[in-house]
Amino acid sequence: MVHFFNIKKAETKTKDIPKEDYDELMKLFKRCDVNNNGKLSWEEVKAGFRRLQSRFPLYRTHRAFQMADENHDGFINVNDELDKLVTYALECYPGKIKLRLL
Repeated sequence: MVHFFNIKKAETKTKDIPKEDYDELMKLFKRCDVNNNGKLSWEEVKAGFRRLQSRFPLYRTHRAFQMADENHDGFINVNDELDKLVTYALECYPGKIKLRLL
């Protein structure tokens, strides 16, 4: 039987992620926590994707919450869930982080 679609979600391997891109995104999303409560709200995540010059920041934010908000509280915890948000962003923009942040 031939499968035309891979149903499993593609996962980024940590060895494939450039450390400088990962660090840049960690700093970017931490700066988006404007009220410094350790949680990223919907608007704060959307602001991060706007800073990345996303053509679809609303869609990217929606998908980011599906991927990273494990406890479904409506926030992405900077200490526990930020890694998943950054990994998702790196999957969306592989190798283009520096160019997007100019």
